[in-house]
Amino acid sequence: MSERGSSTRLDGRPPVKPVAENICTVIVNDWVNGLYKHLVLDAPAIALTVQPGQFFHLLCPAAGDDTPFLRRPMSIYRIDRDNQRVEFLYKVIGPGTRGIATLEPGDRFDILGPIGVGFTLDPSWRHVVVLGRGVGLATLGPLAELAHQNGVGLSAILSARSPDLVMSTDLFQSYGGEVITVTDGEGTSTVDNVEAILLKLIGEKRADAFFTCGSNRLLMLMQRVGQEHGVPGQVALEQQMACAIGMCQCCVRPIREGDEIVHLRVCFEGPVFDLKAAISW
Repeated sequence: MSERGSSTRLDGRPPVKPVAENICTVIVNDWVNGLYKHLVLDAPAIALTVQPGQFFHLLCPAAGDDTPFLRRPMSIYRIDRDNQRVEFLYKVIGPGTRGIATLEPGDRFDILGPIGVGFTLDPSWRHVVVLGRGVGLATLGPLAELAHQNGVGLSAILSARSPDLVMSTDLFQSYGGEVITVTDGEGTSTVDNVEAILLKLIGEKRADAFFTCGSNRLLMLMQRVGQEHGVPGQVALEQQMACAIGMCQCCVRPIREGDEIVHLRVCFEGPVFDLKAAISW
């Protein structure tokens, strides 16, 4: 086992918690629809310390002609501490995820983590809005559970290309959330329509904070509406990574810091950033 202890941060964000190489056992790895799979792992104690918005770096198995060299970062979808399980929702799109898709119940799987800075909830917030597109909604699932545990109301706007690709409505509803689905196929996922939904929630005083993941145009929308109406928020970014523990500088992205643009590591200073600081998703 490799493990990294707490570290003092120069940016004032929470300290880094222990990161370990966790050898897990596959419980479930089933298709949700034609593009996405749901992976459930029996996990050791350190893996179960993961917080909403954090991620793991997955050691993808070889499959056929696919021999992925680097691990793949993947946000946590659900944390089931009672049953000692962690869950992922992922799109099968490249050699890494094609390898993960071959895992069977009983297989061993190596996940490094938990990694990064996750979401935070201000005690003054009574109702929050989450906006997820595609697999980006997976990152918002644990945040929805955290809000529910803290008695915070939730509105979840779930965006997808088509109705058959809308996922996890039952998960967000189980946390007491109002679920609004918008899709390209139905013409409801346009920026104008989603903006109208956000403005309605603001008018009803059900938008103390915005959270988003999965779409650049929806990030830009939430930034603009949040700035115009004084609604704070956070965004979870995704980026290609090599080491995922802050050493290789592979995942550096430009981030606004006051009037300046700084370059920060998504794996270490993120993946969750202040909504107004992100330049792109």
